[in-house]
Amino acid sequence: MSAPICVLTGATGGIGQAIARLLAKQGWRLLLVGRDHAQLSQLQGQCENDAEIFVGDLNLLETRTQLADFAKQLGGAALLVNNAGVNVMQGFNEISEQQIDQLLAINLIVPIKLCQLFLPQITAHSGTIVNVGSSFGSIGYPYQTLYCASKFGLRGMTEALARELSHSKVRVLYLAPRATDTAINSPQVRAMNKALGNTMDPPEKVAQALSDLINSTNRRRFIGFEETLFARINGMFPSLVDNAIAKQLPKIKSFFVN
Repeated sequence: MSAPICVLTGATGGIGQAIARLLAKQGWRLLLVGRDHAQLSQLQGQCENDAEIFVGDLNLLETRTQLADFAKQLGGAALLVNNAGVNVMQGFNEISEQQIDQLLAINLIVPIKLCQLFLPQITAHSGTIVNVGSSFGSIGYPYQTLYCASKFGLRGMTEALARELSHSKVRVLYLAPRATDTAINSPQVRAMNKALGNTMDPPEKVAQALSDLINSTNRRRFIGFEETLFARINGMFPSLVDNAIAKQLPKIKSFFVN
């Protein structure tokens, strides 16, 4: 019997590559999804188990349909990891309409559509969906308005769908990394994190957290004790977080305001 199939979006990003390598070691067959054929092919060669690649723009209905059909031909997806994401950290007044549309599409709309599209395959395998969010899916942060909007939305959608399917054999999980050492962070963001003393995790730590979540009975996993505590305080006593971030704001601004 062949190994189960994991469909992994955003496979060529730092977190995606780490997830791919770890899941391959654990025996998963991988369907690596991205836009860069050369990078996908290179990653395919690094995976110890069978891996297929799929190149395309997931904003397009035709591409998403082709992806689902390809996964079905391979035996059907038992695991869907919605990992693809983008971020632009800048002032709200500077964000263009095109950036709004692009970021919300990639971070929120496409994952929702993929969850719906792949649900029959996941159901047939009594499988799992993992939506990769962020600590900023629980904490509103200055100069991260769009990113927070998308990740708050993804967290809410994941929670609602998990509860809707709680009597089924399908698991819907949410993973919330904190700042991670990948190319998604610009030099400005890296400098800001260093100035604020924020920890940046290696991608391998996020991949291991995802694996631990899949193999647990939990529905959600937040990486980092301080970030998890901050998110809980934000949920119960948001004014305390208002005040804490207000004290950081001048330093945050210094990296993004000329």
